[in-house]
Amino acid sequence: MTPRHLAITMGDPAGIGPEIIVKACRALGDRIASGALRLLLIGSGAALDRARTALAPELAIPEVSAGQADWPALCFLQAGPEGAPIEPGVLTADGGRFAYLAVEHGVRLAQSEKVGAIVTAPLNKEALNKAGYHYAGHTEMLAELTGVKGSVMLLAHGNMRVSHVTTHCALEDVPKRVTPQRIRLVLDLTQQALRGLGIERPHIAVAALNPHAGEGGLFGRQDIDVVAPTIAQAVADGLRVTGPVPGDTVFVKLRAGQFDAVVAMYHDQGHIPVKLLGFHVDPSTGKWDALSGVNITLGLPVIRTSVDHGTAFDIAGKGIASERSLIEAIEYAELLAAHRAAA
Repeated sequence: MTPRHLAITMGDPAGIGPEIIVKACRALGDRIASGALRLLLIGSGAALDRARTALAPELAIPEVSAGQADWPALCFLQAGPEGAPIEPGVLTADGGRFAYLAVEHGVRLAQSEKVGAIVTAPLNKEALNKAGYHYAGHTEMLAELTGVKGSVMLLAHGNMRVSHVTTHCALEDVPKRVTPQRIRLVLDLTQQALRGLGIERPHIAVAALNPHAGEGGLFGRQDIDVVAPTIAQAVADGLRVTGPVPGDTVFVKLRAGQFDAVVAMYHDQGHIPVKLLGFHVDPSTGKWDALSGVNITLGLPVIRTSVDHGTAFDIAGKGIASERSLIEAIEYAELLAAHRAAA
């Protein structure tokens, strides 16, 4: 069966989105040419053409319309009218406008099943809000566009798969958001995602909220009174769940393959171990030169994966940004889309 296109949204055209998209298309050229991989790029045509001319002038990326019956394997959809030229590395409201419109188009196409999944390049939150779209980021925007309230962030790098009970909130607000209902939702969606990645009976660990899982109540009772009973109920319902496991050891066990994923309680608890392993640092300069890892939004009616990095305005337009994370996000989107199509 011919796979449906994956929608690749450009994010902010002033960031590295255009160039990593072009680089990824070049790297995946053989699969695109064979028809095994089909990509619809959505964003600013001017920004895409600038990146294509600089990095891969041999690439043919014809423009199409959303209502067109047949799209070529690699094609482009203009997200909205072009305004003043958007310069690489320059924050503008227009960059935020394009970022929003690209995602909006991607969601509508996914809902109508014209594309099998959405893969997002990075946006800039300040530019997004400057354009009048008041979201904390992609996750909140996608939730509103699809009418979903209970989405979950999952980060993946190799066998390091980490979903989150809470993400963008102050640490002081985390304990009251760690509820049985939220923990169970995250467990169920994490299990569903792991099955979509081909793991038939996943084993999930839940990281403790407090040091040493509360140390018998000395360091807080949330792990004892809230987390442990929720895990016990999930196990009784047939899930393979272990925890709460102290946060200072659970990720070592995940990396060792003892678990298939970890449920983290808050943003930094889950992000730090994944990003520590995902960043490649050049020892001669002390600077990172590549990032591996994928951000997957669970609980949406559409499949969405994303790069696990930002717009990198400081290097935008220089042609040095790595496409590795975007290629991984495309591969995850393919797996999840194929599983959903076969279900």
